[in-house]
Amino acid sequence: MDVHWDDLEAPLSPTPCAEISDDELVSISVRDLNRQLKMRGLTRDQIVRMKQRRRTLKNRGYAASCRIKRIEQKDELETEKSQEWHDMELMQDENNRIREEVEALRGKYDALKRFAIMKNIPLPPELEIQP
Repeated sequence: MDVHWDDLEAPLSPTPCAEISDDELVSISVRDLNRQLKMRGLTRDQIVRMKQRRRTLKNRGYAASCRIKRIEQKDELETEKSQEWHDMELMQDENNRIREEVEALRGKYDALKRFAIMKNIPLPPELEIQP
């Protein structure tokens, strides 16, 4: 899901007080906002609408921030997952290579052991036990 900043910056509704922009409304402290609204002589209903608008704008900002964070985390996890798969494939390849090497060594050991038996060459006791 793409985040469109234009959607976030569009005013919610015509501002009851054109002198307070959405950016200012979100960034101003509650104390300063209350003082400003009182100084401008707005009605109680207009003040309530401005505070609702501020809350809505802040909530939109929080939601956008969460969306962005979630998208970034998803991208990071997908990258990490790809790296883990790559590492796992490398380990499987290395494991197969080592397995083939062990099988080749076992074949050589068995061939030498057969040769020793055929030529009556005594083997040390530790070599008599086949793994």
